[in-house]
Amino acid sequence: MAGSVQRALLFLDVDGPLIPFGAASEPYPTYAMGPEPHGAGGAGANPLLARINPEHGPRLAALPCEVVWATTWMADANECIAPRLGLPQLPVVVWPEPSDIDDQDERNGLHWKTRALVGWAAGGPFAWVDDEITDTDRSWVAAHHPGQALLHRVDPRHGLTGGDFAALDSWLSQLA
Repeated sequence: MAGSVQRALLFLDVDGPLIPFGAASEPYPTYAMGPEPHGAGGAGANPLLARINPEHGPRLAALPCEVVWATTWMADANECIAPRLGLPQLPVVVWPEPSDIDDQDERNGLHWKTRALVGWAAGGPFAWVDDEITDTDRSWVAAHHPGQALLHRVDPRHGLTGGDFAALDSWLSQLA
């Protein structure tokens, strides 16, 4: 369609951005959860899920992009995380088999997710929100991805903050 703009993707990791971890000095806030959706796990559910701030759901939904799970939680993100955030079922990046990941990339400091996310974006604009992004990933994406990209590192001790949402919204809004 002439004149149409490709909607940006937002690749979202779970552990670190949505489930904070790693702070040694103070307990994490936890959030009361309503009844568990079918399939989301009941009393035996992962206790770390209580760290997910339900206010992140509306904030993610308000961003001008398509949110895609980019996490080792894979389809479990739609079963366990999306309902807690009030989000619909989201697309899920399917990761390459470990045997298909280039060992040289890892030795050079490239995150094992980087190539797969650039491939999924297929030249279109994307933001990647993760707690493991490095300058090596940024350099590789700049050299191998023809579209616009924002690699946004979240401090895993705090998870997503208002500042992170402001940075994402600002970048995504500039694309329009």
